[in-house]
Amino acid sequence: MVRTADTSSLKRRRPEPNSTSQSLTDSDRILYDLIKSKQDMGIWIGDMKREKNLPDPVVKKSLKSLQGKKLIKEVASVQNKGKKYYMAVEFEPSKELTGGAWYVEGNLDTDFIKLLKELCLRHVFKMKVATTEGISQSIRRSGVIKVECTTQQIAEILRVLVLDNEIMELRSTEMGEFASIPLGTVCYKSSGKGAPGGVVSKTGAMASIPCGICPRINECTPDGIISPKTCVYFTKWLDF
Repeated sequence: MVRTADTSSLKRRRPEPNSTSQSLTDSDRILYDLIKSKQDMGIWIGDMKREKNLPDPVVKKSLKSLQGKKLIKEVASVQNKGKKYYMAVEFEPSKELTGGAWYVEGNLDTDFIKLLKELCLRHVFKMKVATTEGISQSIRRSGVIKVECTTQQIAEILRVLVLDNEIMELRSTEMGEFASIPLGTVCYKSSGKGAPGGVVSKTGAMASIPCGICPRINECTPDGIISPKTCVYFTKWLDF
């Protein structure tokens, strides 16, 4: 009696043609599993050698093989620019590794930051009083920025401009020019140093201090309920 092979079981045991493990050597597999385990943080080549106790030529050969098979990729680190980090292709580098949205390939994107600062200044000057969300929406509608720009990025730029005394950070009183902004909402106004492009602001020097835009300035007296002594905005301006 001639026995026939169970072809279905043979097929189950046969490696898949596209399996990543089909053509990996032992050292390739060891490094690939290590790199993949680090997920979005990646791993430095020096740490690979230390963790797996593999010689330098073996590590370099396996890394070249894994990159050739498009299983791993090299990524830049803003904290360790002289070191090569590797990561499995299915992961995107973490902010801790890349520095976040302000960095491109490990380098600070100064041109993008400069452009956003100029745009924020222009939109604050144009809108007179504006919130972070309002400025962000206005910049997106302008179409000047062709890449994704988040509200968080705009908030960070506005904070820098406040520290540089280019704009003022205030809270809405829901009165006067703040009427359309909910009470207490953080908003921004030109500091009076001048509009973008060198155009002098018409609001004058008083706009650079909170008193210049305070809707209750007529009720403010040295020893009254409303007074420069108790005004948080005036104190903050003096501390600049």
